[in-house]
Amino acid sequence: RSFDQAAWNEPRQVDEKSSAADLVTETDKKCEGAIKKILVDAFPTYTFIGEEETAALGRVPELTDAPSWLVDPVDGTTSFVHRFPFCCVSIALAVERKVVAGIVYNPVLDELYEATAGGGARLNGEKILCSDASTLASSIFITELGSRRDEEFLDACFARMRSIAAATRGFRSCGSCALNLCSVASGRADGYYEIGLGGPWDMAAGALILEEAGGKVSDPVGGPLNIMSRRVLGTNGRLHAKFVDILKQGPLAKDEPAP
Repeated sequence: RSFDQAAWNEPRQVDEKSSAADLVTETDKKCEGAIKKILVDAFPTYTFIGEEETAALGRVPELTDAPSWLVDPVDGTTSFVHRFPFCCVSIALAVERKVVAGIVYNPVLDELYEATAGGGARLNGEKILCSDASTLASSIFITELGSRRDEEFLDACFARMRSIAAATRGFRSCGSCALNLCSVASGRADGYYEIGLGGPWDMAAGALILEEAGGKVSDPVGGPLNIMSRRVLGTNGRLHAKFVDILKQGPLAKDEPAP
C-alpha cells in the first residue's frame, strides 16, 4: 500500500496550496517519494510526472513520446484530511502519449481497479463493466467543485450542474477524479465530467480503466480526450452524446480551461 491504515488514523499535517480548498499533506509528499523511488529504480529511463513534484516545480512538465509515469499519490486529499473514505493512489503509464496501463487503489475500502490497453478492466481481480443505462432520466452523474470559490466560477460551475441535474436522476460529488471515473467503469454511476481538474495524474489511469470497462471518455464538449487539458467527460458510452449535447451549452468562467 502507498498509504496504509496507519496513515489514515494518524493526525494530518495539512498545508494549503492555491486556496483553503486546495490541500496537501505530509502523506501526499511521502507517498509520492516512495512511489517514485520504486518506479525509478525499476525503470530508470522512464519519465516521472507526479502531482506534488509538479506543484513544487510550479508547472506541469511536457508529456513526450517517452514512457512516462503519471502519479497522484493521494487523489482526494481533502477527503483524506476529513477522513471521508473516497481517496486513492492513481498510477498510469503512458507510451507515445497514450495511456497503456493504470491502477487506482482506495486503501480505505481496499478496492483496487486496474487495466491495460486491450486487456479489460478489473476491480479486485474481477472483470467490471459499465452500466447499461440508456436514458438520462435513469442515470446518475458525478461532478466536482474543484478548488476555486470566486463568484464567476461558481456561477458557471453550478449552471452546468443545473443543466445536467434537470435531465438526470441525481448527482454525486465525492472528491476524487480517479475514483469518479472508476465509479462509472464499475457501473456505480453513469457519467462524470469535470472542467479544471488538477492535472493528468488525476484522470490518466481512471480514463483507461473506464474505456476498458466499455465506457467512453472525451473532452466534455465531445472532442478527443487530452489528458493534459484538465477537462474530462467519462460515461457508460450509451449516454455520451446526450451528456455532450448538454455540456456544449454550458458556460465557462474566466481562466477555466477551454477545449
